[in-house]
Amino acid sequence: MTLESSPEKPAPVRTVAQLVGEWIGRLGSVWVEGQVAQLSRRPGGGRDFLTLRDSAADISLQVTCPRRVIDAAEPPISEGDRIVVWAKPQFYAARGSFSLSAREIRHVGLGELLARLERLKQSLAKEGLFAADRKKTLPFIPRSVGLVCGRASAAERDVVENATRRWPGVRFSIKQVAVQGATAAAQVTAAIRALDADAGVDVIIVTRGGGSAEDLLPFSEETLIRAVAACATPIVSAIGHEQDAPLLDLVADVRASTPTDAARRVVPDLDEQLRGLALTRSRLTSSIAQRVEREQHALNQLRERPVLAAPHVLVDAHVDQTRDLLLRARRTTRNQVDRAQEGLVHTLARVTALSPQATLNRGYAVVQTEAGVVVREPVPTGTRLQVRVAQGRFEAIASADS
Repeated sequence: MTLESSPEKPAPVRTVAQLVGEWIGRLGSVWVEGQVAQLSRRPGGGRDFLTLRDSAADISLQVTCPRRVIDAAEPPISEGDRIVVWAKPQFYAARGSFSLSAREIRHVGLGELLARLERLKQSLAKEGLFAADRKKTLPFIPRSVGLVCGRASAAERDVVENATRRWPGVRFSIKQVAVQGATAAAQVTAAIRALDADAGVDVIIVTRGGGSAEDLLPFSEETLIRAVAACATPIVSAIGHEQDAPLLDLVADVRASTPTDAARRVVPDLDEQLRGLALTRSRLTSSIAQRVEREQHALNQLRERPVLAAPHVLVDAHVDQTRDLLLRARRTTRNQVDRAQEGLVHTLARVTALSPQATLNRGYAVVQTEAGVVVREPVPTGTRLQVRVAQGRFEAIASADS
């Protein structure tokens, strides 16, 4: 039913509170699951109070219950336990507060918790959050190592001491948080996000010592797993011992078996690196010396070859051959010139003997008309003629006596 109201006719607070109480009252009793974040037992009182927290959504509800209900729980309820409460939602109009009135409390069994973790594991795996191609490579020498750990914990000491022993110059940005209990998942998640946002942090280690399966449950919370998957900074998981396997191990980029192993993975060993450099330098020096020796040997072999030891030998042989060819060419050319000259003399003699001038030299004459026609038969008297003799020409006139 919708409450009708307007600026001119607003609803009184008591009316709104009464309606809210009625709506909540219609919900009836419900089963609610959560983690006990706080338990308050008042001496001499008949009712106890606890805070029930949903770590995945970071939401808490106040629960009131008769002391007999809490005393009936087996094993006894303590902070950090996961429980299921049969409760009736209640709204107190006078205070404007909402709470649950518990009628029955049960522990969530370890078997059920592990079954839920397995279902969550399969669901996240289908999304690809555990895929190998999502894993990021750790930097060789990180500028700063982010460390999420418990307050004054042995895990923190193991990581810092072992990392400093391996690489004395390593720097840490440490976030001390709760690593067990109702607030652990939220605090670890916030610390990881803060370190991931720090540009100076190159790798993040999330660590704690060993513990029971219940103690390690915060490191399998879905909100924490998704926060790690969204990180741009490589994450190293070092939770518990070798046999412990929270879901954080699957989504992290590197899984370390112990805090000491995490320190070994994030920074190199300075002594080992120095030994490696010395060995590499020795191998490089030896390799260069062997290369120079091989090249010197090859050079000596080249210098011992006749062509390099006495290079003029090859030139001398070609000089003699060139000289012989030059002499032969000169003789051939001279002979050809002589033969050509003799032929020219003979040709000149033949040409001279056959030329008209030779005939004129022997006393003959060539008679032509004025038109240049050679006279070969008698011409009419009075014809003007041109007479060519060996020493020149003259004119004549044909007469009858001729």
